[in-house]
Amino acid sequence: MNSLSVRKPALRLVTVATATALAAGPLALTGVSTAHAADDHGRASAAVLHTDLDVSPLNKPVNIPLAVSLNDVQAPQSAEKTTLTATLDAVDGGRPFSVLRAEVADAKATTTPMKAEGITTLVHARLHVPGLPLLSLIEVEKVIAKATCEVGENPVATTALPGSVTVLGKRVTLTGQGPAEVKVPGVGEVRLDLDNTRTTARNAAATALELKVSVDPLKQNVAEVDGTVTLAEAACKTPLPEAAAQPPAEQSAPSAPPAAVEPQGAPAETNLAETGGSSATPYLVGLAIALLAVGGGVLSRMRRRG
Repeated sequence: MNSLSVRKPALRLVTVATATALAAGPLALTGVSTAHAADDHGRASAAVLHTDLDVSPLNKPVNIPLAVSLNDVQAPQSAEKTTLTATLDAVDGGRPFSVLRAEVADAKATTTPMKAEGITTLVHARLHVPGLPLLSLIEVEKVIAKATCEVGENPVATTALPGSVTVLGKRVTLTGQGPAEVKVPGVGEVRLDLDNTRTTARNAAATALELKVSVDPLKQNVAEVDGTVTLAEAACKTPLPEAAAQPPAEQSAPSAPPAAVEPQGAPAETNLAETGGSSATPYLVGLAIALLAVGGGVLSRMRRRG
């Protein structure tokens, strides 16, 4: 009687422990997949100005970079600063010089579970580069860049441009048909790329104006300025709906996400969790085998005693 009463609890204990160890594998895999899938909530950004310029001083053999930004924000954020100054040691004795002045320079980036949006607005703005303290590189009345990514809708990127701008003191009509080029003898040249918009299945990006700059001012100890200036940028990425981002609660093993929700251009990643295994799987199987072996030994000894 005693041997029989001991065998039953021992057998029950071994069975429960083995089942618990074997069940831990699917639970761990499900947890990893859910955390990864719920990670994407959409993104948005906006910026009024970016410069990527090389300044060549008269008395130095190397170029000095001028890389500055105004109102560069990531969601959820906004900025409304209307002026930007910079300093370069070899330019005008290291004194600050104005890069941009505007009446309105507004950048906003917002995200919600269903929508991501970036908007940039620039009104009555004057942009300067080193060596041209009095002559504006460009004067613009109003430009807008907007990118909207909404769940269930195609991403949209738009820009709004004035009919004309002033470049190096020259009035230039913007036709929207290809880039515009301005050349001023003794000063330099500027190429304007207009209304650059791009969209994919989940992304949108808009740039109102991009200027390719090459000027030779020979003032303020500046021999040459070359590079790119970007005015009014906005970008977004569509949030994934919760139903697509998270597997159902009753699902014990994750399924591969549909191809439609993968980021455009992102390289495919090989992950053991996606194929039903993980780095913990060998240990769990080993533990189960060990428990079965111990249980078998215990039962064998009990039978001999009985």
